[in-house]
Amino acid sequence: MSAPENIHTQFHRFLDPADKERLLGQRGVVAWLVGLSGSGKSTVAAAAERMLHAEGRFTTILDGDNLRAGLNSDLKFSDDDRRENIRRVAEVAKVFASQGVITFVSLITPREEFRTMAREIVGGNYSEIYVKAPFELCAERDPKGLYKKAAAGGIANFTGRDSGFEEPAQANLVLDTAAASVEECAARLVAYLRGRFAPAGAS
Repeated sequence: MSAPENIHTQFHRFLDPADKERLLGQRGVVAWLVGLSGSGKSTVAAAAERMLHAEGRFTTILDGDNLRAGLNSDLKFSDDDRRENIRRVAEVAKVFASQGVITFVSLITPREEFRTMAREIVGGNYSEIYVKAPFELCAERDPKGLYKKAAAGGIANFTGRDSGFEEPAQANLVLDTAAASVEECAARLVAYLRGRFAPAGAS
C-alpha cells in the first residue's frame, strides 16, 4: 500500500541503519514466534532474551497480550482484527530491527496469509519460528485459563477450537515444546539467531 499524497517520509534524513548496527555491534533481526496459546512462545522468547542479555546483546520482546493491552486494545479477534493486529506489530518490529535491535515477536499468527504479510512487511530481517505443541497439551497447561474459559463458551473465535490454526509451511526453525525443555528451545533459538544478528565480517 502506497502512502497518501500528503505523507512525505523522512527516512532519507535519518542515520543509516548500518550506523546503528555498528554502534550496537549487531544486526537487527526479527524472530517471529508463532504457535497456539500455551505452546510456550512468550516463555521461550523471554528465556532467549535473558541469554542474549547476559551476553550484552540489545533485545526487545513484542508480546501479543502486552500489545493488545495498549497499542492494539481497540482490536478483537475476528479475521480482520487479527490481520490488523499482525500488520501493526509487523510494522513496529520492522522499526526495531532497522535500529539494530534483536526483536522477538510472540504472536499466535494462526494463518499462513497473516505470516506472509508479516514477512513481506519486515523484509529480509524476518525469521519465522514455529513453537509447536499439540492442542491437548496446550489445553492441559492453560497458563492463562483461556482454554477453560473457551470450553465454557466465554471466548469466541478461540484459536485451535473455534478458529483454525494452520501449521507454518515456511518456518525457519521448529521448536517442539512437547519434546524439549524451555531452556533447550531457547538455546536452539539463540544458536539459530547468532548467524542472523552477527555483524558483517564477524567470525
